[in-house]
Amino acid sequence: MQAQRTLKSSIRTTGIGLHSGKKVELILTPAPADTGIIFVRSDLAGSPSVKATPTNVGDAVLNTTLINSDGVKVSTIEHLMSALAGMGVDNLFVSLTAEEVPIMDGSASPFLYLIQSAGIEEQNSYKKFIKIKRKIEVRKGDIYAFLEPSDGFKVAFEIDFQHPAVIDTQQVMEVDLSQESYSSTIARARTFGFMKDVEMMRSKNLGLGGNLGNAVVLDDYRVLNDNLRYDDEFVTHKILDAVGDLYTLGHGIMGRFYGYKSGHAVNNLLVRQVLREQDAWELVSAETQKEPPISYQTALVFN
Repeated sequence: MQAQRTLKSSIRTTGIGLHSGKKVELILTPAPADTGIIFVRSDLAGSPSVKATPTNVGDAVLNTTLINSDGVKVSTIEHLMSALAGMGVDNLFVSLTAEEVPIMDGSASPFLYLIQSAGIEEQNSYKKFIKIKRKIEVRKGDIYAFLEPSDGFKVAFEIDFQHPAVIDTQQVMEVDLSQESYSSTIARARTFGFMKDVEMMRSKNLGLGGNLGNAVVLDDYRVLNDNLRYDDEFVTHKILDAVGDLYTLGHGIMGRFYGYKSGHAVNNLLVRQVLREQDAWELVSAETQKEPPISYQTALVFN
């Protein structure tokens, strides 16, 4: 049986927000079956919360931001959501002392470490999966993303950055997460940005906490960091982001995602379209599946 998962114990860490530059404490706390991923703003009166769902995404400029009905925000959730998807964590309370999830090293790897350190608790309820029955697609100009039927969970991405350092890397990639390990193929890829965009970002109060320790930075010709973690780290990080954005649906996917130059905004348009086209998919229980659609890593407890 593929059971729903939460953590065995609570665990905490501190860091800074990539865009806000603010120090923030993050606490991951076990949640009951069928809760989903709930973000809690412990710094605000009454500790208001917002659930990770496609319709609660209220901003998707350079990050994925949740906004509840009272206007309470939690931003830059995508790397943590990606780690939770990769580890198969269905139910969790995520408490924050500021509006932004800490960026850590710019990848999902530190969040995997937290999950592994806390340990995984299997719950007495079956996982459910969104099984894609026909193609669902969204487009915005020449940018597009779609989900189509497939065994397991496959994620493909194509980027098109006309930059000397990016052109020299692989710009098309596909990962079959029913066969390959999320932690070894995706998790360590860091977010990236271009020096030429820094002034624009700062004028919008974005990227205030960015540095070479939590992002891959490129000038007009080269990567300013000492080295890349993967030869194809740029497209790999776009896959990491897509996995996190797709997980706002609240369930793993049985199907194939393809994104062409897609970012958080188009990814969110796609998951919203999934909710609209309810005849294009069905919710299936792990109890009825002969083969696991997604291969989840078993968490290890670090002493």
